Amino acid sequence: MFKPLLAPLKKAAAATEVDTRLVGMIAVLALIWLGFNAVTGGAFLTPRNLWNLSVQSASVAVMATGMVLVIVTRNIDLSVGSVLGVTGMIIGVTQAEILPQMWGYGHPFTWVTALLVGILAGAMIGALQGYIIAYMKVPAFIVTLGGLLVWRGAAWWVTSGRTVAPMDAQFRMLGGGPTGSVGELATWLIAAAICVVVVYGLVRNRRQRRRHGFPLRPLWAEWLVGLSVSGITIGAAAVANAYPWPTRVAERYAEAQSIPVPDGGLVIGHGFAIPVLVALAVGVIMTFVATRTRFGRYVFSIGGNPEAAELAGVNTRRVIMQVFIIMGVLAAIAAAISTARLNAATNAQGTLDELYVIAAAVIGGTSLAGGVGKVAGAMLGAVIMQSLQSGMVLVGIETPLQNIVVGSVLVLAVWVDTLYRRGTST
Repeated sequence: MFKPLLAPLKKAAAATEVDTRLVGMIAVLALIWLGFNAVTGGAFLTPRNLWNLSVQSASVAVMATGMVLVIVTRNIDLSVGSVLGVTGMIIGVTQAEILPQMWGYGHPFTWVTALLVGILAGAMIGALQGYIIAYMKVPAFIVTLGGLLVWRGAAWWVTSGRTVAPMDAQFRMLGGGPTGSVGELATWLIAAAICVVVVYGLVRNRRQRRRHGFPLRPLWAEWLVGLSVSGITIGAAAVANAYPWPTRVAERYAEAQSIPVPDGGLVIGHGFAIPVLVALAVGVIMTFVATRTRFGRYVFSIGGNPEAAELAGVNTRRVIMQVFIIMGVLAAIAAAISTARLNAATNAQGTLDELYVIAAAVIGGTSLAGGVGKVAGAMLGAVIMQSLQSGMVLVGIETPLQNIVVGSVLVLAVWVDTLYRRGTST
């Protein structure tokens, strides 16, 4: 009975050349949002909740982009949550205790230096684990399972369990909030720039296809893709700008800037959050690395057939070690976002994040068998996982049941992936 309805959808998908799995994920996300919105009486699909949801998804999305490469090479990293915890603690101690003794409080380079120290620490941790996995031939599951315990203990050892706070004022911008957003005008400019880039990319791709004699997509398909992406971008900008600053924050800002406050109160939209823009930038860079560089081709060739890749001259050990270095760097960036958002560094940061990161990658279409994965899918998977968690919190579901749901979703995602691979191979 559904064949008459599915036929036009299949035709549209073939004409636009979009990833059907990605479209399916968007549909699932829409159903999750609509379902939670109905259950919560409209509290889910509000600008405030959606804005907070995007900020909460940022750190997991950043790590999920690296987890794609790890899983594509037929490995796994169970330590990312603990690496986030220890690098976050290192970043916090560096800017709150070490650098102020050297430079004093409020130095303009404090937050940059602390961030670089954290990224260096993450790269060193990734290099150590990658070396043991690639050159000493210890299975990644064992190495990163040990890392999960080691780095969590190291996070406690850095300060003997103390919470480090507050963070540098400039650094806190990485965590979102009124000062961690770009404002209404910049948001519209960013949205317009994204739309221009999308249209330019479609036009350039069509010209290159015509030049090389490749089949062209129908014009209606080009319009559909361009309008869809641009519509989503403009909609996201509108939602971000519809979430105003808290009243007291806006009033203090008006007093500091000598701005008269209208009778109805001063309304200032947040706009895009800086951590969300950081996550999107990381996603674009990682997509470029995975699809447009020699290193990316090596990663996927190793995942497809490690023996053939090595016989073809690929230094598989070095590539795998580099993948884990990238994963460590991304965990440190995620740690900076998380620490800035909390305005504190605690040794419990990142607990169970490895579950959300792996689930996001798998839900996004990354096969645990290796060789297949997409960065955009993993980032969308991170939003789906955070939407589930945020919705369950609004509904009032207790934490143990939330963990049951997340674990069940992970198993379901792997099962669906198995069925999908089996169906495409026949």
